[in-house]
Formats: sequence, structure tokens, C-alpha cells
Amino acid sequence: MRCQVPPGPGADWDNRCCRRCQSVPLLGIAPVIEAEGFLEMNGAKIKLVGIGGSLRKASCNSGLLRAGLEYASTLSDIDAVRADYSKVPLYNADLEVKEGDVIKYPPEVEDFRAMVASADAFLFAFPEYNYSMPGVLKNAIDWASRPPNCFGDRPAAIIGAGGALGAAHSAYHFRQSGVFLDLHFINKPELFVRIFSKPSPFDDDGNLIDGQTIVRVHRVVDALRDFTYRLKGLPKPEQ
Repeated sequence: MRCQVPPGPGADWDNRCCRRCQSVPLLGIAPVIEAEGFLEMNGAKIKLVGIGGSLRKASCNSGLLRAGLEYASTLSDIDAVRADYSKVPLYNADLEVKEGDVIKYPPEVEDFRAMVASADAFLFAFPEYNYSMPGVLKNAIDWASRPPNCFGDRPAAIIGAGGALGAAHSAYHFRQSGVFLDLHFINKPELFVRIFSKPSPFDDDGNLIDGQTIVRVHRVVDALRDFTYRLKGLPKPEQ
């Protein structure tokens, strides 16, 4: 069953995202269809896209995200990947090119938007800067939310590592942006990790090494998986 949104000028059914998107190439994206108000996966697996909030090589939040995606990859019904936006330019509307009713974006932006549009669910992991999300993440989200919004109507979970409150402020602030993005966040369990705890839950390379925290990451992924099936109106397969 094909997407019911008509393609834009010059587009064709085989070279576009079928999810309200007229400018993003498929690039292996699993199409989705709408049925009885729910989104259904055509593929056999949930595509979980991880989006981090730090570009630093030894980032603890990258390690936190990595732990979540590695666990998700062990589940037979999840295909877990991380989206890379490290080369996405600062948002500038002058970089957008309108061709008829279709807006074209810089190649690095198109690649990131295609990855976001391909997701069935999102796992976010980011630190807290001045009580809010990092600028690099906000910039990437601003690009991916440009018409058509690539985030819309997907389930998501937020985890984070930071100071005394473990990035809680930034997570709650991001939920406000999620309203416009039309994301559906799980509420429980929450996971905010204190980086400066003794002993540290992370090693010098940013890898998560604390056993209890690893178990909590797994619980977040499990809850997101369950919520994804519930939101899509599909039965959850047994592991």
C-alpha cells in the first residue's frame, strides 16, 4: 500500500520518503502506511534511530546512547542505528532552495533528514547546557523539522548524563520542543545519570561501565519498544 500523499513536482513514488515527505530520497527507508489512525510498519523490525547531543569523541552521553543502541540491537525485532549530524551546517534559510512546492536542502541536511524520516522510534541522549539542550542538537532538530517535519507522530525516549540533576533540566525543556515536533515521549522510566558520581559510571572514553545504570538503560529501551507497538496498534512479538 502506497502513501496517499501525492508526490511533489518532479518526484516519483520510488524516489521519495512515503511519510509526508516530498524531497527526501528513500535510501533504504522502510515505508509506513496509515490504517485506522495508527502508523503501521511494513518491515518486520522497529527502526530505532539514536540521536545524541554531543560531538565530543569521549562524550558520556554518546556512551549512554551507545549502551542503549547496543542493547536494542540484541533484540530480534529492532534495527538500531545512530544518526550523524556532525556535518550539518548552522541553520540558514538562504541554504534552502524551493523548486515548485518542494524545498531542497543541503546534501548533509538531506542525509540527516532521511535518517530521521526513516525511524519508527527515537532514543535521545544529551547533556544539559544552561538548563537546556546543546546548540548542536537544537540546530539539527531545526533542520529536520523544516517542511515536511521528519519527526512527526513517532514515539521517543530521552536519557541524559550531566551534573547534579543528570541533565533533567534539558530533558524537560526538550519535551516542550517535542510538542511542536509531534513526538510521543514515554514518561517512565526516567534516566538521568550523574557524571561526577564516585566512582564514575563512565570510563575515560565515555563508555558506560556501571552495571546498575546499564540495567536502567535497558529498561528504558524495553519501555520504548513496548510503547512503539502500542502506539502503532500492533501486537508485541515475544523475544
